[in-house]
Amino acid sequence: MSLRTAPSTELDEIRSLARPLRTRADLDPLLERIGDAHFVLLGEASHGTAEYYGWRAALSRRLIAERGFDFVAVEGDWPDCFRVNRWLKGRLHAERTDPERTAREILSQFERWPTWMWANEEVEHFVEWLRRHNRATQAGVGFYGLDVYSLWDSMHEVLDYLAREQPDALPAARDAYRCFEPYAEDPQRYAWATRMVPSDCADEVVELLVELRRRAMTLDGDPEAGLDALQNAEVLAGAERYYRAMVRADNESWNVRDVHMADTLDRLAAHHGAESKAIVWAHNTHVGDARATDMAHAGMVNIGQLARERHHDDGVVLVGFGGHHGTVIAAQEWGGRMERMPVPDATPGTHEQLLHDAVGTPGLFVFPTDATSDWLRAVRGHRAVGVVYRPGHDRYGNWVPTVLGRRYDSFCYFDDTSAVHPLHAESPQPHAEHETYPWNQ
Repeated sequence: MSLRTAPSTELDEIRSLARPLRTRADLDPLLERIGDAHFVLLGEASHGTAEYYGWRAALSRRLIAERGFDFVAVEGDWPDCFRVNRWLKGRLHAERTDPERTAREILSQFERWPTWMWANEEVEHFVEWLRRHNRATQAGVGFYGLDVYSLWDSMHEVLDYLAREQPDALPAARDAYRCFEPYAEDPQRYAWATRMVPSDCADEVVELLVELRRRAMTLDGDPEAGLDALQNAEVLAGAERYYRAMVRADNESWNVRDVHMADTLDRLAAHHGAESKAIVWAHNTHVGDARATDMAHAGMVNIGQLARERHHDDGVVLVGFGGHHGTVIAAQEWGGRMERMPVPDATPGTHEQLLHDAVGTPGLFVFPTDATSDWLRAVRGHRAVGVVYRPGHDRYGNWVPTVLGRRYDSFCYFDDTSAVHPLHAESPQPHAEHETYPWNQ
């Protein structure tokens, strides 16, 4: 990470690219840059900042209403997000997705720590708007989870689906469940057991996945019931690999997770048709192209890189988000109580400090396709705050060396940020599932 003072040419370049970011109309230059692209990935420098959530929602609303985007896929668990998806589309499926429930009631069912990532007022306002949009237009825009963590929730969803619709397929599912059952729904316990004893549940999960892929899915009144069952099985396979890799504390678990999320995005795009358009909400470390950071030297990939590689011909636009100082919701340890914490001023020599010095107000930056300016080609620190955060150590572990013009196509900057507004208090969960090495994002 560079700590050198920025030459005046870099500050001049930043000012020349800066556009105001005050109202949704100010997003017009970014809409022009997106054009006919089919994949728009929207980042965030933390999982607990209101401006990132609010402006991602504002851009997503315009993409859905004006450009016909088909779904939003987020860095969240598939079962929880699929309940939101059913609710958005008015599909009754047991009490937990009753269409008459409020957005707050639906989002309050996000129970895996950290709940504030999706159970917050900023997401509540967006999904309320999306349900109204679906009702008014009959568009059926979806909301799905990309992540890999929900091993046991997904197992229960598969068992429930097969018991209800395809009971003759239950043996494969029950074999998988019996393999995991001794670990008392504790993924850490399973992961460490597979390290100590050379046996795991991979064969049982693969057999279940093959069985579900082979069958023509029976629908239960929801045209996406088959998609739901198959994706829950895919989550089982991905989670089983992830937790086995995680105990080694190397880069493999990161790649398992991001490849799973990229594959899920591809399945969703295929489900919606060849011309479908997708919006992704995830942390900058997943959205910004890994090849423009030190992640590449460690052999790590992410969704942004994979989307560019897989869908170059369909158009991919990566948008980063960041800020100079403010407040954030995070916890000081895994499973800990969420807190409203200060975010200190950006470290000297970082991209955020340059943006503060050059403009000092919210701004939109749409990068030229050649990205030839000194600023966009320079390697500088770029802030990354995870769900675990210690403000006193910010300058030592929260900055990713980044070539900004290669990592993103556009960047939304906020000088002074504020914390998201959680929907409910969160009790400490000392045995909460750990997130990905090494940044906890």
